[in-house]
Amino acid sequence: MTRATNKLTATAVRNAKPQEKTYRLADGGGMYLEVTPAGGRYWRLKYRHAGKEKRLALGVYPAITLAQAREARDAARQLIAQGIDPSAARKTEERQRKVAAANTLRAIAMEWLEEVHKNKVVPDHYRHDRRRLEIHALPFLGGQTLTEITAADILECLRKIEKQGKLETAKRVRTLLSLVYRYAIATERADRDPAADLKGALRAPTIRHHPAITEPEEIAKLMRAIFAYSGELVTLSALKLSALVFVRPGELRQAEWAAVDLEAATWSFTASKNGPPLIVPLPTQAVEILADLHALTGRGRYVFPGARSNGRPMSENAITAALAGMGYKGRMTAHGFRAMARTVLEERLGYPPAIIEQQLAHVVKDANGRAYNRTAHLDQRRVMLQAWADYLDALRKGSTNVVPIRAASE
Repeated sequence: MTRATNKLTATAVRNAKPQEKTYRLADGGGMYLEVTPAGGRYWRLKYRHAGKEKRLALGVYPAITLAQAREARDAARQLIAQGIDPSAARKTEERQRKVAAANTLRAIAMEWLEEVHKNKVVPDHYRHDRRRLEIHALPFLGGQTLTEITAADILECLRKIEKQGKLETAKRVRTLLSLVYRYAIATERADRDPAADLKGALRAPTIRHHPAITEPEEIAKLMRAIFAYSGELVTLSALKLSALVFVRPGELRQAEWAAVDLEAATWSFTASKNGPPLIVPLPTQAVEILADLHALTGRGRYVFPGARSNGRPMSENAITAALAGMGYKGRMTAHGFRAMARTVLEERLGYPPAIIEQQLAHVVKDANGRAYNRTAHLDQRRVMLQAWADYLDALRKGSTNVVPIRAASE
């Protein structure tokens, strides 16, 4: 440094007071402190590049001290000596920072959730997946860019979930991260998916099947218990329809009157697992239940509104809680009606699995490997659901002479 550099002292800077006009205190090497009438004190660097005089902001005092401003000046002058314009270099760095911020796992995960996932799954599914990422992944990896994150980083994150005993959650988080990476690859912000490298690296969760009743004698007792339920009409109706049409619990509780056609005896909705709308043919028993319920909730949006507000659907635990209150805790859940119908329709009523699977809104493929449209085989499914409803009525009333019906397979 020459004697013409570092002229200022910390005391002189601290005592610099505003005057009627803006003035400058030079420190040397092109750096000076600019003091405004309003009391602002700004570090500036005057320099020349490509024959033009320019100025570079070095920060605001006292947030940037004299020593820190000198370090910024010296770094800038090193760039100038290399023929680099520090102002242009700063703009490039700022652009790079913005790109990096836009390419963090948090930014791209939120974009994927809002732009893609939210439009593919039902609200409950979306909400649960967002919470999984927000709780288990983003606090640990969210600030890093996707290209910085390695398979080892993701594995370390997932191991923390496993240590909490949440093996299924760890598996789901890995799947979600893989979906985020696949979206980033499709939008040219990542080259590969490190989460995919972790297949087989996690502990396998214990498979827990939803409790379900499949023996006719026990189904008869269950149906009698449901018809004897003394709770709210909305919950009673949901219990009955759970047994009759065996859709997913989330699909049932979020049913909207706009999608129900009582005259045509159909209910249409987009199934939880993506794809085209599923048309559910309603047996006569279901139509009667819905007609009675319409007098109570028909003016609102939801067929089964919540107890506290008709602007929201009933609680996701309402049906299972009602079953528990009826003495079926650990023996039957809202989801168990699907397993009950799936087993009995095939094994006792003789319906082909493909028709049953379509009604369950599972992916079913034809002989050429193409997935059936979920509006397909509507007539066969209508016959099947009516036979199922009649079968449940017969069991509830004590009949044991139920002849299997195979019309749907013809």
